[in-house]
Amino acid sequence: MSSTKEGAGEPPRRQYVVAGLASMIGTTIEWYDFFLYGSAAALIFNKIFFPSFDPISGTLAAFATYSVGFFARPLGGIVFGHFGDRVGRKSMLLITLVLMGVPTMLIGLIPSYETIGYWGAVLLVIMRFLQGVAVGGEWGGAVLMAVEHAPEGKKGLFGSLPQAGVGPGLLLSSLALSMVAALPEKDMLTWGWRLPFLASVVLLGIGWFIRIKVAESPDFEVMESKGKKVGMPVVEVFRRYPREVLAVIGARLGEVTWFYTVASFSLAYAAGTLSIPRTVILDATIWGASFLLFTVPIFGILGDKLQHKWVFMIGAVGVVICAPIFFSLLATKDVFWINVAMVMAISLVYASLYGPEGSLFSNQFPPEVRYTGISIGVQVSGALGGGLAPIIATWLLARNNGDPQYVVWYLSALAVIAFFSAWSMHAASKYSASAREAAATA
Repeated sequence: MSSTKEGAGEPPRRQYVVAGLASMIGTTIEWYDFFLYGSAAALIFNKIFFPSFDPISGTLAAFATYSVGFFARPLGGIVFGHFGDRVGRKSMLLITLVLMGVPTMLIGLIPSYETIGYWGAVLLVIMRFLQGVAVGGEWGGAVLMAVEHAPEGKKGLFGSLPQAGVGPGLLLSSLALSMVAALPEKDMLTWGWRLPFLASVVLLGIGWFIRIKVAESPDFEVMESKGKKVGMPVVEVFRRYPREVLAVIGARLGEVTWFYTVASFSLAYAAGTLSIPRTVILDATIWGASFLLFTVPIFGILGDKLQHKWVFMIGAVGVVICAPIFFSLLATKDVFWINVAMVMAISLVYASLYGPEGSLFSNQFPPEVRYTGISIGVQVSGALGGGLAPIIATWLLARNNGDPQYVVWYLSALAVIAFFSAWSMHAASKYSASAREAAATA
């Protein structure tokens, strides 16, 4: 507990830097696992686990297994949020890392439809469910370890570091699939697609080594020393902070739907409807993810300077403006403009939403229910937005005979909801200052 007393209540520099970097590296590994499945669902799984379906039905079936992970995320948020607020942030991050990594490796071992029929799809759903539970519990803990360790005035920057892990996670998963996609079709569909999933064992070991070195959150230690733990955090959240939960859900809904429409649905749309080669769209995604590593922290810093809610609201306006431009650029089928579309959508529009939201959402809840509060809000919206986004977008595309205009309206409507949800939020935390003051006198 002595760590919370150093520097008049501020954790020493090395401690908060290590916490921020460990959160970013850990989320990179977990998002690699999660995104790898999404890309494989868009490009490969329909042929391996649903080969008797027509191409559209097979893609929808593959996306249905993909969505299971999102629907499991609220459960993970509630369970790990409860123990994160009761037991501690650090231990939950270690558990979720293993819960993500092991199922990812097992996916790489599941026999195809030709070997065990639809039992392969059943096993796929089970593994995807466990992945979803892990991500549902991981995000809140990673963000809080970074934000609660960070000094005042830098919470946006450090809160953006776990978010920045999305970029390299998406980059690594896209690179892995891009390499196997370059194999001959037969090799790729028999053994090549398994390699990126099996490689997760190496990343799991790296993530565990890094996260085990991080100290517990100072805010949690202060809360524990003052005896302020809540018996049932989930009950307390819904009893005292329902408005804050709804605001987080509404804001996150626009962000997460935008991202998974761009990062997952657009892969299937580009390869299927537009007949763009898989390698072209995957390479474009790699470019977008590469810049995201840098732009997310930049928008986190802007949040520290301009207030996080205003940066997030600018990002919501960006979705409305850029959604039609994004699909128009894909329709050119020109490699250069496809790359521009992905860089714009991921590293600018998405980063402006994702960069400030870690600190913004954390500001809405006190430490004793913060893990539970942000996890419920973020993961419910993740299930509704991310889980349904590829399915809804595919359905809207079919309804409009391959024209993405309905998809553009769908994204724009959710962006408007995100704008007003962020507008209703607290601009700054009402709780962190009191926690630091308590730490200084502890």
